[in-house]
Amino acid sequence: MLVVALIGAIAWAGSAVGLSYLFGVVLPYVAVVTFFLGVIWRMVYWAKSPVPFSIPTTGGQEKSLDFIKQEKWDCPNTKFGVVVRMFLEVCFFRSLFRNTAADVREFDPVNKGPRTIYYSSKWLWFFALLFHYCFLLVFIRHFRFFMDPVPGWLTFMESIDGIMQIGSPRFYWTGGLLLVAVLFLLARRLFNQRLRYISLMNDYFPLLLILGIVLSGICMRYFDKTDIAQVKVFIMGLVHFSPVAPDGISPLFFMHLTFVSVLLLYFPFSKLMHMPGVFFSPTRNLPTNTREVRHVNPWNPPKQYFTYAEYEDVYRDAMAEAGLPLEKQPSSKAAE
Repeated sequence: MLVVALIGAIAWAGSAVGLSYLFGVVLPYVAVVTFFLGVIWRMVYWAKSPVPFSIPTTGGQEKSLDFIKQEKWDCPNTKFGVVVRMFLEVCFFRSLFRNTAADVREFDPVNKGPRTIYYSSKWLWFFALLFHYCFLLVFIRHFRFFMDPVPGWLTFMESIDGIMQIGSPRFYWTGGLLLVAVLFLLARRLFNQRLRYISLMNDYFPLLLILGIVLSGICMRYFDKTDIAQVKVFIMGLVHFSPVAPDGISPLFFMHLTFVSVLLLYFPFSKLMHMPGVFFSPTRNLPTNTREVRHVNPWNPPKQYFTYAEYEDVYRDAMAEAGLPLEKQPSSKAAE
């Protein structure tokens, strides 16, 4: 939290004292280049990595005997089934939907003592789905700053997002719901003892960084209002590689832009790479056909095999002297 607050304070103070070009032009360009190069580097590295074991994570019955019902989407054995499983996982978080929670009852009247119980927990699935889809829609909605003229489909999406107009300017539901989802994911790490015990800085930092992006964006829109027209002129200048002077733009905008830039810089080297990484995960992209197809370990170097027949040919006489059983007895000349 202190790191995120320090980033925001530096961006605010720097843009206020005349360093807006650094935070508004140089840092975004560096962040975008680092983001794309870093993501491509990680994806190429994953694509080149061998898969020594067939380890698809399954959630049902594998294909077996004809009278045993197979779970085709949770445990597919065909490429089409794998595509369906990936679609359900990426778009609907199917595996997270089966999330369960464990708790210990201090006294169970049946067992006369403590008992571990398991129960379905859909809250994490719901808020994770809410967070990702709201973040995606907010990201797409910001395309209006990068396009001139703004496409009709984007204007229509904005009108649907703000269909229940509250106040002026129009309240976008995706922004409010994104804030609620981020706060839930953060509170889950703070107030769940077991999760807090295993949480590290790289678990909190992206959540707090996204929280800073959301809060600064909401403040710009509804409280310390920024000249949107001037912001669009400035961003269009960045898009066309002809930056204009960022005069008259609130320091809050540069703080918001700095948070986004830091997130882009951090993305390729963090757990956030699970976004493209899920497509390279052997637990998801491999069919469950280990009973039909032998998976060959690509790490195995070529070997010179020594069969038992060859072994016996080399050591037959010694084995005969030791009285060991042989498939082929020594020749009479060798025996003499």
